[in-house]
Formats: sequence, C-alpha cells, structure tokens
Amino acid sequence: MVDRIILDGETILISHFEMDNTGGQRRIAAHFPVTSEDYHNVTTLLYKGEFDVHLPAKEITFRGKIVEYSTSVTNLYESGQVGTFQLTLLEVKE
Repeated sequence: MVDRIILDGETILISHFEMDNTGGQRRIAAHFPVTSEDYHNVTTLLYKGEFDVHLPAKEITFRGKIVEYSTSVTNLYESGQVGTFQLTLLEVKE
C-alpha cells in the first residue's frame, strides 16, 4: 500500500493513491491532508511544478510534473485548519 510520496526529497503522507500508465508515461493521483502549520512549506514545494518523484512502497522513481492540483480549503492561513490537497503528476520523458 502506498502511504507516502517523496517529491524532491520531501515526504508527503497520503490518504489516497492511484497510479496508471497514460501513453507510456506514469500518472499518479494522490490526496493528502495539509494543516495550516504546513501550508506554506507544502505550497512552496508544489510551486516548483516539476519534481523528482519517489514511491518507496513500489520502488519507483521518475521525473514528474503537476497536471492537476486542487485543495478543499482556500484559506489555510487560519490556525487549526486542515485541507485536503489533490495532486496529479505525469511522468516527464527526458
């Protein structure tokens, strides 16, 4: 079971995971909770848009870019809030 993804060395604990192959490229979708305390660090990481992606549970590593991204809460600057981020990454062919 995949319970975490690592983007550029940063571990993200996930609550939902899907993986498939689209036109010979890996595509992963993940949902994960983000607290107001972690919001800045997570969004700063995601702002990069492209990452070294590692899935330890499947022993898979690839370069991936964000193709879809959303969150359930728009204002995580308020203390004590938790939002669910949804992220879809597509493998980048080098």
